[in-house]
Amino acid sequence: MKRIFILVAIALCVVSVVSAEQSVLIDFSNLVADIIPDQDNDKAATQNRATMMDFGKQAGASFSGDDKRAMKTSLALENWDVVLASSSRTPMSQAKSFVVEAPSKEFTMVMGLRVSFPVAPFNSWAIVKPPFEIPAFEYMAQVDDEGNVQPQTDEDRASKFTRFEQGNGVLKNVGSIKAVQVRAYGLNFPHTLSTIIIDSFGNEQIMQMGNLQYDGWGTRVWRNPNYIQNVRNREVRLYPLYPKTTPFIKFGGFLVQRDAAHEGGDFIAYFKDVEVIYDKAVLDTNRDIDDERIWNIVAEREEARKNFEISRFGQMQVLRHLEKQRLANETFPQEGPLPSAGT
Repeated sequence: MKRIFILVAIALCVVSVVSAEQSVLIDFSNLVADIIPDQDNDKAATQNRATMMDFGKQAGASFSGDDKRAMKTSLALENWDVVLASSSRTPMSQAKSFVVEAPSKEFTMVMGLRVSFPVAPFNSWAIVKPPFEIPAFEYMAQVDDEGNVQPQTDEDRASKFTRFEQGNGVLKNVGSIKAVQVRAYGLNFPHTLSTIIIDSFGNEQIMQMGNLQYDGWGTRVWRNPNYIQNVRNREVRLYPLYPKTTPFIKFGGFLVQRDAAHEGGDFIAYFKDVEVIYDKAVLDTNRDIDDERIWNIVAEREEARKNFEISRFGQMQVLRHLEKQRLANETFPQEGPLPSAGT
């Protein structure tokens, strides 16, 4: 009897330790532009093949075929947006706040960020976010050199990953988050960095990572204060295993906050990746029956969610395309005397 009690106690101790997964949510080295050259600015490439999206289907019938073919974008670093606080947003500060590809000796290419904060002593902030909300249900597909998403092949359908997983902004099967880590290059700025993560229900969570007041590459970590390590202290429930869509998270961007007491002006930083330690929401098990193959319920739900994501993404991109068409490209000649009538 005593031996059985000891064995049960050991088993409880083993079960009490929760093992967690560690995965890369987004790796900015993956988002280098590698297709579609820019003839106007003499750039070798402008878009990222792996994250290319076509929003021409949402443009409507009033657009020509050429216009729809031009309505493509990706998570290429220079497409990312920097949104300043309304009190800090002027045409000059907005023009000087942007994201670029930054060559790195250690990581080849990383995200480079410049934010033009006000010089005056008042609080301000800036959000760095992707050009569109990263889709969680975009099925695996190939993209050609012109940025056209190709029809799915049998190999694409067999993939257990979607296009924006594996370091492109989406993590599936995420339960409780234990910690989030950002690998960033600091230049002794005291500004506070936070990471924005969006869950399956569309809720945003802002996780404060700390300041960037150091020199060189370093890590900033947010640890979940509500994470319960011991399973005996957790609220344990049983849920139906099917049909349930596994919960996921997606990268929503960075928030940089400048305190009024700190020096304003230009802020510069570089980012390599964001990693997450989390519990699996559903354990991988060897089940006797393939429920999804019989009922196809989860696929139908994910297809509806995917179409909803694409519609929102497409509307915004169409508006941007229209605004680009309205831009005035004409310029006045340099100041000087008018030419005489005889010349």
